[in-house]
Amino acid sequence: MCDRFHAAIELIGRRWTGAIISSLLKGATRFCEIREAIPGISDRLLTERLKELEENGIVARDVTASRPPQVSYCLTAKGKALEPALDAVGDWAERWGSTETPAD
Repeated sequence: MCDRFHAAIELIGRRWTGAIISSLLKGATRFCEIREAIPGISDRLLTERLKELEENGIVARDVTASRPPQVSYCLTAKGKALEPALDAVGDWAERWGSTETPAD
């Protein structure tokens, strides 16, 4: 198996990562908006995943100089490029995600 493929699957396959990217694709930008879009995610885990995604160049973090500072997140070009892959996984889940075998 290719090391790059393995690293990519490990990164985007981590718990909540796909949901975070998906919420950003739908327009969520603030921490609270992302958290509200993903029921069940803790603040700690969301913070951790956003940092990982930022470190890997998938998410960009923007802090304004206002008082109080406002933080927003957006997908980079690298992050936006994941949209077709997430769509394909969603299509696969619709077809094969249940215990029933779909009709062909």
